[in-house]
Amino acid sequence: MNLPNKLSIARVLCIPAVAVLLYLNDDTCRIVALVLFILASLTDLLDGHIARKYNMVTDFGKFIDPVADKLLVLTTLVMLVRNGMMEAWVVLIILCRELAVDGLRMVAVGQGKVIAAGKIGKWKTTFQMVTIAAILLFNKACFATWYTGILTGVSVALTLWSGVDYFVKNKSVLSTK
Repeated sequence: MNLPNKLSIARVLCIPAVAVLLYLNDDTCRIVALVLFILASLTDLLDGHIARKYNMVTDFGKFIDPVADKLLVLTTLVMLVRNGMMEAWVVLIILCRELAVDGLRMVAVGQGKVIAAGKIGKWKTTFQMVTIAAILLFNKACFATWYTGILTGVSVALTLWSGVDYFVKNKSVLSTK
């Protein structure tokens, strides 16, 4: 197993710790969860960079990297909903987009096609991670301040835009010829 894949697995292994720390819901645990979340998020940047730069891209890496991102973001968002720091409708939009795009990718795979992550999708993930980090850092709910509100709004907008972008660019996958 190469280094990029090990970094993706490390990201997955951080998820239960982040969830438990947020479940405990005190300031010390929130700060430790923030640090773990940021470190896990940084592995997303690092693993892709290393894999591309050193030609270490693998089929397993193509699978585990986006799954690790989704698990990290969605698990943390669910815990923020539990703690009253995130609106459930925001998480539902993100979850529905992820399921829809994954469904599109599965249909494409059945046709022998691969739908790679697009730039907007990468920006979406980055903004979601920054939004979560800001909420944890400032201990402010998603719409409690102008800055968490703007970050949350941009995250939702990028989530919707990237979802539409995937379907528009890959509409041929859904055609019934």
